[in-house]
Amino acid sequence: MSELYILVFGFLTSFFVVLFSMPSLIKVAKLKNLVDSPTEDRKMHRWSIPTLGGVVIFGAIIFSYSLWFPVEYDFIDGAVVNFKFLITSLILLFFVGVKDDVIGTAPIKKLIAHIIVAFILVVMADLRIESMHGILGVYDPLSLWQSYLLSLFAYIVIINSINLIDGLDGLAGLISLIAAVFFSVLFYLSGNIPLSLLAVVLAGTMLGFVFFNFHPAKVFMGDAGSLAIGSIFCLLTINAINEDYSVASESIQILNKPILVMSFLVYPLIDTLRVFILRIFKGSSPFKADKNHIHHHFEKIGVGHGKTSLSLFFYSILIVVFLVFCQLYLKINNPSLLLSLQIIFSTITLYILYKVYKKIYFKF
Repeated sequence: MSELYILVFGFLTSFFVVLFSMPSLIKVAKLKNLVDSPTEDRKMHRWSIPTLGGVVIFGAIIFSYSLWFPVEYDFIDGAVVNFKFLITSLILLFFVGVKDDVIGTAPIKKLIAHIIVAFILVVMADLRIESMHGILGVYDPLSLWQSYLLSLFAYIVIINSINLIDGLDGLAGLISLIAAVFFSVLFYLSGNIPLSLLAVVLAGTMLGFVFFNFHPAKVFMGDAGSLAIGSIFCLLTINAINEDYSVASESIQILNKPILVMSFLVYPLIDTLRVFILRIFKGSSPFKADKNHIHHHFEKIGVGHGKTSLSLFFYSILIVVFLVFCQLYLKINNPSLLLSLQIIFSTITLYILYKVYKKIYFKF
């Protein structure tokens, strides 16, 4: 089957699975009172909303990816390994997430699950970052233990970053949608159809989910959804950094891959690192939930769920465009300089956006 057909059918399958399955799940969740009630101050919704959207997200991804997985591409290094260990990890995280969404899960149990999944992906699947690609002046391949530690750190940050931005109607879905589209295009151009399919299946799932999660939300993805999405982004990120781009065009080859994939996930990464640093400075646990995320501040000044989510969606696109512009047109190829410019531009742009909205919407 043609590469393009595989991707199109994978996208449509996951999209329609979510579109037709979610209404039934919402109905059942309400009947069984499996909802999130706004009993805490940090909650941003004003009525009870089902939290089990992750059940449909998980099912759509597993079904669509397995159905259209292109076995004829088993010659690609790691294609079958990625498939095998990803499915294993998703199943484990799914059950942990569903339990947390329904009755809650002790932090230590969630930590154990993360350690197991990290071990499966990084050690058993040998899915690890092997090079810094010149960032901080490091061009030599990383030693085994350096590679393990950096990969484990990437896993922890990415999987938590998706979970932490799931606090505003439509936000996590839209950010995951555009990041998945970027990953899909990148792997398609590199000739890695199995991973392009995984990303495009995630994109289709997120597009379907946004129909039900955009403000006013009818369902939340919950931990079952955010953990599944986060683990997929971990796999896509590390593979994108290690990928062989010899069949891709020269313009794709010269892009610095670690900085590029960080740009794909720019908002979750910036928000997570900012929140973690602030919590540590205040002497509280970096994993303790609060209402100090960037999107919370946008909502506080009156921007609203929908406009905030769409603004951060287009912000994510702008950051990727800026990186490509710097490398392809300004010919800035020093990795450390490029990373510095990207961090400065991302931060300033977000700050300006907040200030502009504050001037427009803030009434006090």
